[in-house]
Amino acid sequence: MNTPSSLPPLNAEWLRSRFATGQPASSPREDGIPPGPLRPAAVLVPIVLREAEPTVLLTRRTDHLHHHPGQVSFPGGRVEEGDASPIETALRETEEEICLHRRHVELLGCLPRYQTGTGFDITPVVGLVTPPFNLQLDPFEVAEVFEVPLSFLLDASNHQRHSAMIRGARREYYAMPYGQYFIWGATAGMLVSLQRFVCC
Repeated sequence: MNTPSSLPPLNAEWLRSRFATGQPASSPREDGIPPGPLRPAAVLVPIVLREAEPTVLLTRRTDHLHHHPGQVSFPGGRVEEGDASPIETALRETEEEICLHRRHVELLGCLPRYQTGTGFDITPVVGLVTPPFNLQLDPFEVAEVFEVPLSFLLDASNHQRHSAMIRGARREYYAMPYGQYFIWGATAGMLVSLQRFVCC
């Protein structure tokens, strides 16, 4: 288990070196994956290179959306027919949702695909984001954006396991409460995948 004192120096060079060694082999899996084909999707895991320390940029979805209303998420969405790859999906959706242009993003690589109980097969695309940048939120999809220190998210002592009745069955999931924000479900699961890869 990594504690704040045992974490390696969190900087761009270290992150680049971790992804240069190859891609992680496995990822946490949600309970209750539905049978049959899943809908392909992709998200961007944006690590912002702030001067004090790197952060991870997250969004909070608006309350009226059909899928995961009000939840904390990464920018991203379904793979569309014109997308050349999941990376293109993640970059396109990020531009559409928060107007973070791809010129600010240095791609590091992809984490293992994350399958959800709601029927999505998500490719998490990790990128370094260099400030300054100006965000404009799509008011239909995004209620707000915020940043969480990368050191907090990579500290395994902040990774909680919860359970709840979801669609008639008891499911277990990861959660990482941070201030007023409750990061859980697929977003927390993908962050656990990131932690396992870069810290182990």
